[in-house]
Amino acid sequence: MAEQAGIDLAKLKGSGPGGRIVKSDIEAALAGGAPPRAEAPQAPRPAAPAPAAPGVRAPALGKDEVAALAGNPPYELLPLNNMRRTIARRLTEAKQQVPHFYLTIDCVIDRLLEIRAELNRRGDEGLKLSVNDFVIKAAALALKKVPAANASWSEDGILRWQAIDISVAVAIEDGLITPIVKNADQKGLAQISAEMKDLAARAKAGKLKLSEFQGGTFSVSNLGMFGVKHFEAVINPPQGCILAVGAGEQRPVVKDGALGVATVMSCTLSVDHRVVDGATGAQFLAAFKALIEDPLAMLL
Repeated sequence: MAEQAGIDLAKLKGSGPGGRIVKSDIEAALAGGAPPRAEAPQAPRPAAPAPAAPGVRAPALGKDEVAALAGNPPYELLPLNNMRRTIARRLTEAKQQVPHFYLTIDCVIDRLLEIRAELNRRGDEGLKLSVNDFVIKAAALALKKVPAANASWSEDGILRWQAIDISVAVAIEDGLITPIVKNADQKGLAQISAEMKDLAARAKAGKLKLSEFQGGTFSVSNLGMFGVKHFEAVINPPQGCILAVGAGEQRPVVKDGALGVATVMSCTLSVDHRVVDGATGAQFLAAFKALIEDPLAMLL
């Protein structure tokens, strides 16, 4: 910084440890007009201000100009709101304290897409089922079949939840919120769809009640609508699992020894190993895959 501004370090008094010259001393010199270093003229550098003449006070620099002199691009500081602070704290704690492991499974969803289109054609204008509605229902029914995955860790023991409440990640302007579809295993696809539309709309408007987004026993995070093929979500404590859902895409598959093309959706389960073992997580994913690939079973 001193070299770019033409300041002689020998004529500065440092304010750092042991009299060391630090960044703030350079900034003070730039603002106060420190004498320039005596040296042969050099070609001007685009980012450097013209050296102040002896005895002439140099103009004060703004933070962007100081940042540029320090080698940093200009920036905008975005203050943290309470939601972003809470997200940062909870997810940092989750990655530091929760022993995550990950299981991924591929689901063929051509049959699901056919049934979804048929149900949407037969339903009234207000009924528009999404793939995520099927995912929520399948996750809930899979938890019913594998209740050991519907659990949380506590210092007193493992909490095996009797209700199946699915938290669904929804992006809002200030961050991320997880409204809850309660007793999802007991609800039909149409009811889940209607509830999710209502919860997502009120979440984005900031009108959710505390009980509608705090709690839950299992989470679903779906980035398929953005074309994301695969990702691993961070567990939402104190829950024991979160299911990350990717985009359904055309992929080559082998069936009965023959190569074909199918619509495949990759799903990754993030698991708290204190609560759920690998075999239990695999059993949950197997139950989930069976339901997703045979969606009529969800309607029985």
